[in-house]
Amino acid sequence: MAESKLKTAAKMTAETAAEPAATPKLLSGGNPQIVKGHGDAPVQAYIAAMPGWKSEIGRRLDVIITDTVPGVSKAVKWNSPFYGIEGQGWFLGIHCFTKYVKVAFFRGALLDPPPPGASRQKDVRYLDIREDDDIDEAQFTAWVEQASRLLGDWM
Repeated sequence: MAESKLKTAAKMTAETAAEPAATPKLLSGGNPQIVKGHGDAPVQAYIAAMPGWKSEIGRRLDVIITDTVPGVSKAVKWNSPFYGIEGQGWFLGIHCFTKYVKVAFFRGALLDPPPPGASRQKDVRYLDIREDDDIDEAQFTAWVEQASRLLGDWM
């Protein structure tokens, strides 16, 4: 009897593993609904599920962040990728909206110069990236580098 249950469980696991992953649901504004998780895999799943031109923006931002902060911690929480430093908290998050990708610098008011988008939260600053925007990669890299040195947010 126990052997039968093991074979059934093994068969179900093999069948499940062979099934293609379901396409993530897009929430309002086109933000991908991704299961929360820590590490690079959930972040890459989020980026792959970003609709249209937003996916390329997500890939570019991820490469810049990863190159700028070796060993950066990654996670998906609340259907958004987060980047941080182990033991120091999260310093940056990304979220898709209908017409732009929003990058949140959780201590952005302390960056020099601060990102342009204000927030109701005292320290948070935003960078909104639209489809035809040219990203100032040098400035974005400088913000990421500065933000990674600040105590992050514990979410």
